[in-house]
Amino acid sequence: METHKADAVRIQTSILNALEKKVLVWLAERQPKWMTSDILTYIGTFGAAIVALGYILSVWNINFLWLSSLGFIINWYGDSLDGTLARVRQTQRPIYGYYLDHTIDTINEVMIFIGVGLSGLMHVEIAMFALILYLLMTVNVSINAHLKKEFKLTYASMGPTEFRIIMIIINTLFALITPLREFSSSFTLLGHEFTFKALDYIGIVIVIILVILHLSTVIKDIKGYAKMDPMPRKD
Repeated sequence: METHKADAVRIQTSILNALEKKVLVWLAERQPKWMTSDILTYIGTFGAAIVALGYILSVWNINFLWLSSLGFIINWYGDSLDGTLARVRQTQRPIYGYYLDHTIDTINEVMIFIGVGLSGLMHVEIAMFALILYLLMTVNVSINAHLKKEFKLTYASMGPTEFRIIMIIINTLFALITPLREFSSSFTLLGHEFTFKALDYIGIVIVIILVILHLSTVIKDIKGYAKMDPMPRKD
C-alpha cells in the first residue's frame, strides 16, 4: 500500500514514475466495487510469497524462475495499486495505511530475499547482507518521514518498480542461458576457498550499490539535521 504519513511529502522520481502513475490510475478506475486497498495489499504479499517459492523451487528446476517473475508482477499489482485505489476513491486512511503498508512491506522483503538465498543461485549470506541493507534504507525512509516530513521512494532514479523489472530480466536470462546459470569461479582468501556463481557477483554489486546509497544518504541527512537542530550556545 503506497500510503504514508499524512504530513509527509511523497518523493517519487524514478524513471518509470510518470508512466506508472497513469497505468495505476487507469487500473484503479476499473477495479470492481468489492476490491479494497486491504485486499490489494494482501495480493501483493501473495505475490511476494510466489516470488520466494519460485526461487526455492528453482533448486530442482530452473524453469520455476518464471514463477518468480510472475510473483513480481502480482506483487507490483497489489503493492502499487492499493494506495492508488484509496486515492482514486478518496478512502485514504493515512495512519492505518502507513502502519499496514510498512509492516507488510517488511514481511514481503524478507520473504523475497530469503527465497533468493535458498535458490542455490546465490550464497544465502550475500542475500541476507542485501536484505539487511535494504531494511536499513527502509528504516531511514521512515525516520525521515517522521523528522523531515519527506517520504522518499527513489534512489538514483530507481524505485521498487524498477527493482522488480531488473529481477524479472535477471530471472529471464538465467532461465534461458545455460552457461550463465552454470558459471562459477573459485578463489582462495585468507586460507579459505570460495566458489561464486554469476548471481553471487550480481548480488555483490547490488550490495556495494546499497552500501554507497545508504552511507551517502545517512551522511547527507546527518549534515541536514545538524543544520536544522544546531548545538545550543552557552551563555
